[in-house]
Amino acid sequence: MPVFEFERPERFVAGTVGPPGGRTFFLQARDRGRLVTVSCEKEQLAVLADRLADLLDEHEAADPPGPTDDAPLDTPIEDEFRVDTISLGWDPARRVVVLSAQHELPAEQAEPTDAVHIVLAPEQARAFARRTKALVAAGRPPCPFCGGPLDPAGHICPRANGYRR
Repeated sequence: MPVFEFERPERFVAGTVGPPGGRTFFLQARDRGRLVTVSCEKEQLAVLADRLADLLDEHEAADPPGPTDDAPLDTPIEDEFRVDTISLGWDPARRVVVLSAQHELPAEQAEPTDAVHIVLAPEQARAFARRTKALVAAGRPPCPFCGGPLDPAGHICPRANGYRR
């Protein structure tokens, strides 16, 4: 199974494909002509962005953040694997963020785990966290009554005893 390594890639971003409520979330790394895309859950990205910001704050790294990357995902968007586990760490000797996203295979399979390992400069990590937080927040607005996500056609609100709002 593939293991992809990126040491301070040219680009590392989170992005989506599809309309709010039907979006698929991706992590994408690009460096020297290589492009790797993996799919993940919205909640994984939300937690990753929060923890990354906390990690950088804890180590007083990357203020101000690097340049903003608002460009869409690079094409073609073909995921190598679906992310099950994301780990995050700080290398104090090099003052970089180390991120690993893995797809865990069943224990009975003898093949190694699919993974992407990325080393980020603090400025790049801060810019990634900022973009990812905005991406996650750009989904469907919450219902003012129950807090659940509102679809464009409304939703059946439990606080309204099942009436559509």
